[in-house]
Amino acid sequence: MSCCPGPGYRTPLDAMKGPREELLYIPCIYRNTEIGRPDYLATVDIDPRSSTYCKVISRLPMPYLNDELHHTGWNACSSCWNDASKKRSKLIMPSLYSSRIYVIDVATNPRRPIIHTIVEPEEVRTKSGLAIPHTSHCLANGEVMISAMGKGEDPMEGKGGFIILDGEDFHVKGKWEADGHNPPFGYDFWYQPFHNVMISTEWGAPKAFLKGFNYDDYTNGLYGKSLHVWDWDKHTIQQTINMGDEGAIPLEIRFLHNPIAKEGFVGCALSSNVMRFYMKENGTWAHEKVIDIANKEVEGWALPSMPGLITDILLSLDDRFLYFSNWLHGDIRQYDVTDTKNPKLVGQIFLGGSVCKNGPVKVIKDVELDEQPEPFYFNGKRIHGGPQMIQLSLDGKRLFVTTSLYSQWDVQFYPDMVKEGSVMLQIDVDTEQGGLTLNKDVLIDFGNEPGGPVLAHEIRYPGGDCSSDIYVHNTPSNL
Repeated sequence: MSCCPGPGYRTPLDAMKGPREELLYIPCIYRNTEIGRPDYLATVDIDPRSSTYCKVISRLPMPYLNDELHHTGWNACSSCWNDASKKRSKLIMPSLYSSRIYVIDVATNPRRPIIHTIVEPEEVRTKSGLAIPHTSHCLANGEVMISAMGKGEDPMEGKGGFIILDGEDFHVKGKWEADGHNPPFGYDFWYQPFHNVMISTEWGAPKAFLKGFNYDDYTNGLYGKSLHVWDWDKHTIQQTINMGDEGAIPLEIRFLHNPIAKEGFVGCALSSNVMRFYMKENGTWAHEKVIDIANKEVEGWALPSMPGLITDILLSLDDRFLYFSNWLHGDIRQYDVTDTKNPKLVGQIFLGGSVCKNGPVKVIKDVELDEQPEPFYFNGKRIHGGPQMIQLSLDGKRLFVTTSLYSQWDVQFYPDMVKEGSVMLQIDVDTEQGGLTLNKDVLIDFGNEPGGPVLAHEIRYPGGDCSSDIYVHNTPSNL
């Protein structure tokens, strides 16, 4: 393993040899629950050698109500591995609803983080012209880049763009994209400097998704179905790939970790397809459907046809396995993507969902299962909700999963989870042949929190993980 002069690792294969995770940072959300408390950052001890193993060991409350903490990122990561002046010391926490951005000091005491500074919504909106921040990525120059989904002057209206924070004092420096290059919607992004490219995805207009899901909003054009290909140096959109209804609501996007790769995958939530995107010989980009999760025909649900709703997706650091969650169908899947054009299903596990036996939903037609899955219990406790955010250990052997998507959608689709709190589980991974097994020793029950049941979302490790770090060393010899 190459020990880095700066944060992170020189290559993704070096990262696979990194130390086992001992702490997890998880945003916990009270917005849209019955409890009028601020959201907080939970620190979970996940070191089996520790006396506080599988316990929440600290809770850092935010000073405001109704922020809706969501996704998180880092001030510095493997993209600036060769810069000894940088240190992975701050967790960046944008708020989906308030547009406030918290910068959390996790270096002074990793077991008890503290607030370092707060970027207020007014600064975000006036200096970037954007609102409703989502994905954070650290850049090789030390700055922090955050995708946004709303207009600064009218946050409920859709506008894709990118907020740039200074890497030292975290003030808003402005927007990243060139003037006139704002897609109608924003969400996630991944950059690949070797090919001078970034690709971004689309959720939809905040006035649609923030209030809960209504299929009419999709048919009325308030949700996305396109990928946007950017010139990384010029900050301009070079190509827009309209994937049509088969690419409905493309959310999480992952280039292969190999820094010279010309391809990756994106999970399309509503259509429940995984698309492979790739560079063609002429330098333009294309897509093809490589995984199709069939809808289930149902009674007793919001629509007569229920999608899997692929809500999170990630790749192992060696680019061998692809994982994703079907939040509504209730399963996590593992695919061998050694042949990226032909993924092979090698692991699957059901952890709840909306189609369990003896529930309100009756499955009329299912091309995959012969019968509805059993309700999910863990040590006698009924687990509500479905698998949602996932995070893989650096060595690829442990997959952590939480069950909350976004508070308003949780209320709509899993009201019992909102009342009783979400959970975090560990799935043990067979990295030789493939396979997923529930670890029956690991349950973080956020229904038992001191302030009352809470909704836990994304998972980060202090040393980086499989979806936060981007590797930018740009010659084959560096692999």
